[in-house]
Amino acid sequence: MPSSESPTQERISFQRRYTLPCVVAALVGASALLPTVHPAATDQPDPASLAWMLLSSGLVLLMTPGLSFFYGGMVSVRNLISTMLQSIVALGVVSLVWYAVGFSLAFGDSLGGIIGNPLSFPFFNNVGTAPHPRLGAGLPFVVFAAFQLKFAIITPALITGSLAERIRFSGYVVFLVLFTLLVYCPLAHATWHPDGLLFKLGVLDFAGGTVVHISAGVAAFAGAVFVGRRTGYVAGRHLASPNVPYVILGTGLLWFGWFGFNAGSALAANAVAVLAFVNTNLASASAMLTWLVVDMARGRKPSAVGACIGAVVGLVAITPGAGYVSFGPALFIGSLAALISNAAVHWRTQTDIDDTLDVFPCHGVGGMSGMILTAVFSHHGGLITGSASLLWLHCLALLGVSLYVLATSSLLYIITNRISPLRVDIHAEQIGLDRSQHDEAVLA
Repeated sequence: MPSSESPTQERISFQRRYTLPCVVAALVGASALLPTVHPAATDQPDPASLAWMLLSSGLVLLMTPGLSFFYGGMVSVRNLISTMLQSIVALGVVSLVWYAVGFSLAFGDSLGGIIGNPLSFPFFNNVGTAPHPRLGAGLPFVVFAAFQLKFAIITPALITGSLAERIRFSGYVVFLVLFTLLVYCPLAHATWHPDGLLFKLGVLDFAGGTVVHISAGVAAFAGAVFVGRRTGYVAGRHLASPNVPYVILGTGLLWFGWFGFNAGSALAANAVAVLAFVNTNLASASAMLTWLVVDMARGRKPSAVGACIGAVVGLVAITPGAGYVSFGPALFIGSLAALISNAAVHWRTQTDIDDTLDVFPCHGVGGMSGMILTAVFSHHGGLITGSASLLWLHCLALLGVSLYVLATSSLLYIITNRISPLRVDIHAEQIGLDRSQHDEAVLA
């Protein structure tokens, strides 16, 4: 049967269908043809630290599949596959972006303390087994690059929870690339590069409270507002999770992977890694129990989903201070963050803001709580040492980062929507994204 499309429509359809594959092919081809240098190590790195960092990189990677189960268990069954895929596809997309230019933008030679030089390490040029003099603490530089990649992967994947059940896959992939390049990389550079603006000011972010969770949470809020509510969304209505075992599995994978996320950020097998490891567990445990107690105080029964959400909030909150605080403050940080995020979730459900899986109340607000409490309890100039300067600095940095992410991500949603519409139509939403976007479905 001949096509009913006009020549112009056919050309547009062809262009949309093959643009992304052509870009990927060009990227791979360029990486194979461009002359690159990979400096080799002359001395053997510390075997324990090398082994720990390779393991930590794997643990942080595991968090993204864990996130897919965590999110997938809380959406309707007709959107389960699409929600999980939005996390998993970040493994592929962000890996290529990071290899091509992302790592340069995040950790290349500083341009004003705001972003790295894109010509520093394109296609991992000058990234090899030799250590970098200023980055990676004596590790093979490529191991440092691989470890940091895993953080870049999970950050935009976190945002998908706010847009679940109504976002077009192609539009999401476009936003994924733009967010990584224009939000994540500048924040990573400013916060973690020795010449970064926030780093030089003295802002403390041990493992990504600002770079990962606040950025993802604020972008999620902007996305929920931009994309709009799901069809049939009713403020104040509590929706049951269709697949609680998936949520529990995802929480377990996230908790396990978070040990690499936080303790691995010591960049060595040392005492700081041990401190971060123990603090991670303590904060998550206290947050889990606090969330359950608060839910029961509200008249609800203790739920598995509530326990899981509380545990994740604790993991989020301890992230910026995991290597800077002691055990008692870690417990307190987890509990207080759970109280604040639980209240934020309760507030959000009473509004018309359809943040599907409460990414902003849990990751955004949880990260903000952790950032402020790090400035209170840190051994490195925190309020407990008698100085309020770090607290004021963190408050100003929190405001600046939040405004930057809000403005930039809002602009990126507009740009993305012009390139590839973000919102699916009503029919596609009603039959579910699994079928409408991927022609797949969960078998009964």
